[in-house]
Amino acid sequence: MEELFRPVFVSDRLREATGGRAWLRAMLEAEAALAAAQVRAGVIPAEAARAIARACDPDRYSPETLGREGRAAGNPVPPLVRALTAAVDKDSEEAARYVHKGATSQDILDTAAMLVIRGALDLILTETDLVAAACARLAREHRDTPMAARTLMQQALPTTFGLKAAGWLVSVLKARRALRRFRRSGLAAQLGGAAGTLASLGDDGLAVAREFARELDLPEPALPWHTDRTRLALLAGAISTLAGVLGKVALDVVLMAQTEVGEVAEPAGEGRGGSSTLPHKRNPVLSVTARASARRAQDLAHTVQTAMAAEHERAAGVWHSEWEPLSEALALVGGAAENVREVLEGLEVYPERMRKNLDATEGLILTERVTTLAAGKLGRLRAHDLVKTAAARVAKGGGSLKEELLSEPELAEVLSEGEVDAALDPAGYLGSAGAFVDRALELYGKEDA
Repeated sequence: MEELFRPVFVSDRLREATGGRAWLRAMLEAEAALAAAQVRAGVIPAEAARAIARACDPDRYSPETLGREGRAAGNPVPPLVRALTAAVDKDSEEAARYVHKGATSQDILDTAAMLVIRGALDLILTETDLVAAACARLAREHRDTPMAARTLMQQALPTTFGLKAAGWLVSVLKARRALRRFRRSGLAAQLGGAAGTLASLGDDGLAVAREFARELDLPEPALPWHTDRTRLALLAGAISTLAGVLGKVALDVVLMAQTEVGEVAEPAGEGRGGSSTLPHKRNPVLSVTARASARRAQDLAHTVQTAMAAEHERAAGVWHSEWEPLSEALALVGGAAENVREVLEGLEVYPERMRKNLDATEGLILTERVTTLAAGKLGRLRAHDLVKTAAARVAKGGGSLKEELLSEPELAEVLSEGEVDAALDPAGYLGSAGAFVDRALELYGKEDA
């Protein structure tokens, strides 16, 4: 089936890493590993495992055909086992007897999920590393670049673009930790047989399970996890967190790139950001599609988490509800990471526009500083009321804030013109912004050492 929308959000490599053919390869890898493990455990002949491995060629099978045939069983493993057995039988009738020995469909599909996740996470973490590096560079380069901090979409106080980028950086680092932790210790092979006891393998069950995990280079769990979906729920939480972080970065870029704000612009590219109607537009399309991908990834991750409550020893529906949402969530969060990385690596930053926006309110953004300065001599409440009155006149079209402040006799008595000028300099009211940027960069340096 040809895809129209998915390529808009997800790159070819991520689609390949999470698509049907990736799942097919992983299922066949699991079947081949099962046979190899049983050879090591002394359960089946070595030649049988070699014959099974030869038949585990993904090019022999069609994911879509297996999916259609899997409707009867509710999953694609039974038709795969039939097709694999037939392929092995052509090579060795004896070896065909050992295909899928001791396993259940969920063993193969859950193990395949772990292999798909492992490959996808490697791609996602690589992109996340690059996002972190781009954030760190922006934080370092713009440590002291003043801009307006905005609360509830209104200018609040001066901050720096470096601090904004440092905030992105720290959030990315937190999200990356969770994914790294899962990549390191959350994966696990699945082999429990029909009801989680490996009864059909008799006394060899534990040995086969151990060798199965070793063959796939996956951790061996303490026991089968057919209806213990905590590991996937934890992964879904980590995906959702990273998606939220990437969505926040993309949203900030979209807002800062508005025509009326104009503080940043996405990197230009041939044909990128154009409108089908308006020739003049340069839309922040990378951030827009990153936001869309992040939102969808969070919804899909939630679906995976709601699959935790399973019936007894085998789920009746919730397990089946994991497969596509898991694949899509991985692909979409990876797509969001790719886009945000591209945005940040080529972000065009306009410090002069940031300064112009800081000055747009004629000094109102610094009323807190003036109030604090005057409060030392007039008391906080009186200083607040006087500055508020002067600010109201500015907002109604009066003079500049400096003029209105000095026209208040009580304020003019305690504040000199030089003191007012100094108080209304945004660069002088950045608090600990620079130190916070330094902390973020120090944290990044430690984590990437």
